[in-house]
Amino acid sequence: MTGLELVTQTFANAKAAGRATFMPYYPIGYPDLETSINMMEALAKAGADIIEVGVPFSDPLADGPTIQAATQIALQNGTSLPDTLDAMRELRQRGVEIPLMLMSYANPLMAYGYEKLVADATTAGASGFIIPDLPSDEAADFQALTVKHDTAFAHFLAPTSNDKRIAMAAEMARGFIYLVSVTGVTGARESTPADLKAFVERVRKVARQPLAIGFGIGSPDQAKTVGALADGVIIGSKIVKLAPEGVDQVYEFAQNVRKALD
Repeated sequence: MTGLELVTQTFANAKAAGRATFMPYYPIGYPDLETSINMMEALAKAGADIIEVGVPFSDPLADGPTIQAATQIALQNGTSLPDTLDAMRELRQRGVEIPLMLMSYANPLMAYGYEKLVADATTAGASGFIIPDLPSDEAADFQALTVKHDTAFAHFLAPTSNDKRIAMAAEMARGFIYLVSVTGVTGARESTPADLKAFVERVRKVARQPLAIGFGIGSPDQAKTVGALADGVIIGSKIVKLAPEGVDQVYEFAQNVRKALD
């Protein structure tokens, strides 16, 4: 099964079960390389449907303080993009079969070379790509490579996105569309935005792909609320914040989120 087929099938399976897809994010190399791989393996065992595998980057514009601090530690540990590909390979060898989405800012991917990156990542076990700072109208070259390798490629929309941008994302997104729930950076928040439902409905009128919501979801209850609106629920900062307490704490939280979605 190709990466795109695996992602598409995963969303379809969750929908058939009457729930949203659970999509945790975790950065490679935090607090160290081995622990980060163990964390992702635990997330898969706890019921994650898709894991977003974060590539550490020195200037993560869309990330809030929790993920910024974690990726800074990962960089200080010397974690690189090749390390991330090796980690994905390791997860596959450990029997993790769910989709793994490589999440990175554009710079490290450009430095590696888009063509080589998509080929190497696909071989390593990546099912697709999420690039927060590569908007749809600048993504043609990367898009073509994801078509060539038949992988997923999420495109982003925010509450501020106009009709033209929504139409472009709906035309180009492969696998799902990533909806940013708030105008701002990542980070767990106390409540979900009041206008989230209207935003989802606006995109849903145009897009045929599943819609996954990220940014600001920090509890099983919030996940349940968002899961009732969207096809996927993305949680990053809260999981990263729990990481210093150990793999068991992350596993337990992920399990509770999955139960809330079920």
